Amino acid sequence: MRISVFVVLITSVCLAALAGAQQITKESVPGVTNFARVETTVACGGVITPSAIAELKQRGYKSVFDLQLPNEPGADVEGEAAAAKAAGITFVHVPFQPSSPDTSSVDKFLSAVSQKANEPAFIHCAGGNRAAGFWFIKRVLVDKWDIERATKEAEGLGLASAPMKQFVLSYVESHKR
Repeated sequence: MRISVFVVLITSVCLAALAGAQQITKESVPGVTNFARVETTVACGGVITPSAIAELKQRGYKSVFDLQLPNEPGADVEGEAAAAKAAGITFVHVPFQPSSPDTSSVDKFLSAVSQKANEPAFIHCAGGNRAAGFWFIKRVLVDKWDIERATKEAEGLGLASAPMKQFVLSYVESHKR
């Protein structure tokens, strides 16, 4: 009897751990650099071409979040917005500059990305670092994930720079409820 209870307990713990884990898949998507997705929930990436919007729509994404400044190399905010409109998906431009971070950008992002109509979302910037950082913030503040779990996922999606990591941790700490 004790062995059966033990086996059931261990199986339950393992299944709970698997359910909480998010599998990150890196893929080659035409017109997208550094594409990494978390199951069907979200994908993050770097620079995209406006023509990639149709591919993202075909893959089931309901929204595209662009965190680039309009004058960044490779950015085509107007082209992306037009392509998103033509494809019938939501386009949200939330310019964010890590060297002089504006928390209102994160607030705008959290409000929009939390809307069910925008799921699943594709979030991008120049390389994927900012996109993964913003997703980290959403995971901790909205989804109530712990820092360790959210960090592991965000690093898998592209969160790499120490300044961005510091910003997201500071933002989370100052906005915990």
